[in-house]
Amino acid sequence: MDALRALLEAQPLLTLFLTIAAGYFLGAVDIKGFSLGAGAVLFVALAIGAFAPKATPAALVGTIGLLLFLYCVGLAYGADFYRGLRSPAGIKASLAGLIGLAVSVAVTLLLVQVGRASLPDALGLFAGAGTSTPALQAVMAALQSDQPAVGYSVAYPLGVAGPILAMYAYVVLLKPVMQKAARRQSVPLEVVVRNPKWFGRRFPELVATLPRAVHATAIREEHRNRVPTDATVLDDGDVLLLVSTDIAALAQVRKELGEAAPGRITEDRGDLDYFQVFVSSRQAAGSSVAELADGPLAGLSVLHVRRGDADLMPTGELVLELGDRVGLLCARHRIDEVRRFFGDSIRSTADISYVSIGLGAALGLLAGLVPIPIPGFGRLTLGFAGVLIVALTLGRLRRTAGLTWTIPLSANLVLRNLGLTLFLAQVGLASGERFVSTVRETGATLLLLGALICLALVVPAMLAGRMLFRLPADDVLGVVGGATGNPALMAYAGSAAGTERPDVVYATVFPFITILKIVFVQVAAALLAG
Repeated sequence: MDALRALLEAQPLLTLFLTIAAGYFLGAVDIKGFSLGAGAVLFVALAIGAFAPKATPAALVGTIGLLLFLYCVGLAYGADFYRGLRSPAGIKASLAGLIGLAVSVAVTLLLVQVGRASLPDALGLFAGAGTSTPALQAVMAALQSDQPAVGYSVAYPLGVAGPILAMYAYVVLLKPVMQKAARRQSVPLEVVVRNPKWFGRRFPELVATLPRAVHATAIREEHRNRVPTDATVLDDGDVLLLVSTDIAALAQVRKELGEAAPGRITEDRGDLDYFQVFVSSRQAAGSSVAELADGPLAGLSVLHVRRGDADLMPTGELVLELGDRVGLLCARHRIDEVRRFFGDSIRSTADISYVSIGLGAALGLLAGLVPIPIPGFGRLTLGFAGVLIVALTLGRLRRTAGLTWTIPLSANLVLRNLGLTLFLAQVGLASGERFVSTVRETGATLLLLGALICLALVVPAMLAGRMLFRLPADDVLGVVGGATGNPALMAYAGSAAGTERPDVVYATVFPFITILKIVFVQVAAALLAG
């Protein structure tokens, strides 16, 4: 054992990557739907750190990891976050999460005041119960100590298991009715026009009456397939190609227009052919469908945009991103031209602009350094919360001054998970020895206190969402996931609800609550550390 300890302490990088591998192996273990995921890296790191205390890699490794995690989260959720701030449902969800956060803050401060926990342990428990890695970093920086990592590591599994159990109880005991999830893949439907109401009317008049989820992408007139224009006039026997992810809406439009005519358009590829292209060129990425329709895509028809595992309907305001797959109807002689415009390279799924990442991250770090005066307190700096705020803004803007800020979804997920993993591994290795000694001294006390803080966060948020703001059941699950923050909770909420609403609410609540968690631990550390 001494030889192994000597090897680990002599090779910190070797230790780091062994920790990551073992952590993900443990995190993949599923016990009745519950798994630790990336969080298991922390526990493996604590064990190895206790065994080989001098094997800790440089703190900069963890700092860079956290920076990548926050920046990629902001880019991914920026548009949904700002959209949620303006919607009534998003505001209610954020307020419900805020109520849960306020109660957990009060409980944390009370534990310090009555002497049940030291300030570092209490703030670490708060960060762990809320599975907030950025809050842990903020409190360690504010106190200039690794001690909060002990409380964090004790409360972290409770912060994952507690909300999952609460959501499970909510669904099983209350049996809330939730709408079925919308389809994620588009469905084509060919309809022949038989309703005299539409004979002689122009195509834009029809478009104005279609449900938002339904798009008319092609028309067959006089045995020829064409892309409809504003001058197109409908007539008896014309065939329209409709596309939607909403089957019910398609059926509604078919009933209004006439009858289904499968194969009338799709079986004739003489004039228009269907093909998919990857968005890998900078000239296409960051442009909206409307902008392209008036320029490079004039005369073409966009059927759908595939992003990740879902098809997005090609509304005019939809902005293309690197890695998107665009389904098009196009004249055959233009296919090569269109492929050149889009780039059409699968490498785009991992294409990253290091210029935009470098500038964006630098702007976020600068924002975190700006002192904010607070009456009666002094000055507060946002620290890494500044990175998250800037990234959210850039994620909403997507593109400015020729720079594309967003990165492909697959690359975003890789960088985000890598960053979180590096941070958890570094913090765990640095805190392992202290973790073991603290647990020996306190026994189950920290576990009980962590459970109390976790319940104080989850239960009030859930009750406020259901009883005070009357949110739909799937929105309530999203509030719980966003208030606590662990990605595993978002995944569980989505599977429990069977809809996409928990993901949308999570994207609204998570950044807002994360920023407040960071601010709270800094304020508490500054006011109470003395």
